[in-house]
Amino acid sequence: MSDVIPLNDALLQTRGLSKHFGGLQVTRQLSFSLKAGARVGLIGPNGAGKTTLVNLVTGVLEPSAGSVWLNGEDVTRLSQPERVRRGLVRTFQITQLAPRIAVRRQVEMAIHQRRGSVSSWFRPADAFAEVRDEAEGILQALRLDGLADSLPVELAYGEQRLIEIALALALQPRVLLLDEPMAGVPAAERTIILDALSTLPPDLAILMIEHDMGLVFSFASRIIVLSEGSLLADGTPEEIRNHPAVRSVYLGTAA
Repeated sequence: MSDVIPLNDALLQTRGLSKHFGGLQVTRQLSFSLKAGARVGLIGPNGAGKTTLVNLVTGVLEPSAGSVWLNGEDVTRLSQPERVRRGLVRTFQITQLAPRIAVRRQVEMAIHQRRGSVSSWFRPADAFAEVRDEAEGILQALRLDGLADSLPVELAYGEQRLIEIALALALQPRVLLLDEPMAGVPAAERTIILDALSTLPPDLAILMIEHDMGLVFSFASRIIVLSEGSLLADGTPEEIRNHPAVRSVYLGTAA
């Protein structure tokens, strides 16, 4: 068991997180923290190290230096599933849904996975009334209850992205990493995502990686900017909007 130390109430914290591949340094001494209820955007130009940082935080990659802490526990050497069980959940740039399994069933399966009851599906359906009720509550919260019996392959891409968020919520995260939730979503469907984000639990810490600046600046109360693997800026949307270095390397004069 890892030692637990006080982290100023941070749910998630990275300390000097670095990653190199041979002679290529991808992230450099990255340190940040998220508290309960945080709404944080992570931005930066292509090649800034955003995806590598998320992969380090979630356990896809092992850091060359530094550490990741979740709720006061050092999880740097824990696997992805172990981090999920501790409340660190991620969505992906590309949906990873089962295309021909009903939406309701997929959410129930995610709940069963969290509860450890996957191997007990042979029991009568009534034995899992709590699972069905929880799945229904998640779908209602995201305004997906009307699509509960639909197959993802039949749905618009924006709706599929929402289902992925529903599956993440079924794992009862304390920290949710949204990896480009608008990626591939047509402009006409983007309000679906925006509306859904406003319904997420207020105590859930959220880190959103996104290239859509309109979404980031409307969603986040704090924005972290990476450049060439290093922390360039960390502040409120207004501070980031007016930050000379950020405007120069990323936002441009249109900011």
